[in-house]
This record gives sequence, structure tokens and C-alpha cells, in this order.
Amino acid sequence: MRRKLGSGDEADRRFVRVLAAVMTDGLEAVEAAIREALDSGAVSDEVILNILARYRDPPSERPLDVIVDLKLNHPPIADCALRYGAS
Repeated sequence: MRRKLGSGDEADRRFVRVLAAVMTDGLEAVEAAIREALDSGAVSDEVILNILARYRDPPSERPLDVIVDLKLNHPPIADCALRYGAS
């Protein structure tokens, strides 16, 4: 993974971002995310951190119900009687 990230200061920073994830996600999860990124051919710190986030937040068991899940809790209040420039 380190070679895929390149060389130089920016590559070092990307590598450290991935290493820092070991503290929060654990070594096994980081290794699995790196392996998944390498297998997909898209190796970058952003990809690896995104994979780790997906491990943390698995998809919901039920499908999204647009009518229920996207209903506004506070509908907007519009006053269509007001006109701009009217006194």
C-alpha cells in the first residue's frame, strides 16, 4: 500500500492518515480495508477511510421508504400574500 501511495511529503501524510485509523478502528479492520482497496485497484487514503466508515456503519436492514423516511418534521411556512416592493 505504501508504494501505491507514492513518495514525498503528501504520500507520507496519506500513509499516516491510514495508520492513525488503527487507533480507532483496530488493526484487523484497517488491514481488511487496505486489502479491499488493493483488490479493487483504487488505493488511496480516502478510499481506505471510506471503506472503514462502511465497516462501522453497515447498511440498514430495511429499504428506504421515501414517503415515511423523507417526510418533513417541520413543513415550511410560506406567506404568498407578501409582495416585494409593496408598501
